[in-house]
Amino acid sequence: MSPTVMGIVNVTPDSFSDGGRLASVAAAVAHGLRLVEQGADVLDIGGESTRPGAAPVAGAEEIARTIPVIEGLRAAGWAGPVSIDTMKPAVARAAVAAGATMWNDVTALGYAPDSLATAAELGCDVVLMHMRGEPQSMQADPRYDEVVAEVCTELAARAVAAMAAGVAQERIWLDPGIGFGKTLAHNLALTGELDRLVELGFPVLFGASRKRMILGIDPTATDPGDRLGGSIALALAAAGRGARMIRVHDVRETVQALRLKAALLPE
Repeated sequence: MSPTVMGIVNVTPDSFSDGGRLASVAAAVAHGLRLVEQGADVLDIGGESTRPGAAPVAGAEEIARTIPVIEGLRAAGWAGPVSIDTMKPAVARAAVAAGATMWNDVTALGYAPDSLATAAELGCDVVLMHMRGEPQSMQADPRYDEVVAEVCTELAARAVAAMAAGVAQERIWLDPGIGFGKTLAHNLALTGELDRLVELGFPVLFGASRKRMILGIDPTATDPGDRLGGSIALALAAAGRGARMIRVHDVRETVQALRLKAALLPE
């Protein structure tokens, strides 16, 4: 089964790749609709950067950035899935009320004491992403004894905690957290052995679009916009190892690559 594609709509001034580019609600809505035209199955709306070293954003500001975009997409006729990329339960609650259908949480519902209960109450799909540390310091010196095993174990524990809190098993997605408290070697191992995470029985979301691990392989790709080739290579690798959704900036190119892969290697 070819994975679905999640298009990124960042309404932040400081995201690593496209911060500040969507400076108005109208621009963000237009960008989201353009990603849908290019083949995006899901739109992921984010109002707080989680790049390495990023500063925290107040919940009220995050709501002010994201909710009008979700409302605008719904008003413009997009009836498909919308994800809110946030670690804050209050933001997730406001987003679902505005029309979001998925909560994409880089802390795997570990940020606040009421994160798990809120996810259960909302009843939306939930992405549990793996991260060691916090965005401000996660890349300082990440260490693992065996990264794939540890990420699988820790995400499985978060899935169990979510289900114990009342989140339906079929609503849970897992994300290995490429670039979130990982070195290049860690990221390569997680990508190359993604099938081990898939074997846990939950659908897997994979996001490595334009990330610094590509710079680790190609030192000339200092600008995130120069990492398209690497992003597509990683998407195809993840798809081949069982990822059910790929989160990307470059939707048209990724959809095209996935379609060609499916045509050349039909299941």
